Amino acid sequence: MGRKSRELLLRFYHDREFSFDEVTVCYVDRGALDDTSCVSGRQIKTLGPGFMEIESEVRTNSIPYHRLIRILYRGIPVWERQEGTTGQNRV
Repeated sequence: MGRKSRELLLRFYHDREFSFDEVTVCYVDRGALDDTSCVSGRQIKTLGPGFMEIESEVRTNSIPYHRLIRILYRGIPVWERQEGTTGQNRV
């Protein structure tokens, strides 16, 4: 079984082998183009137990992990939610 999205993000954040700035996280964002938005690791300010906080030019937003769709590292998908799952499916 693969990692959950939060576990993977914590690994990228804490492991010196990775650069968190090279992480991209895509999530459900109702009202955005295709109801999806993506942020880089440098925009992620907090990885809380149930959500991550991202900083924009206007404000800080809380994004629950269940809204995550895809995590990329250096443009390569490393985690992706599959239709009808709870976030434990991976690429």
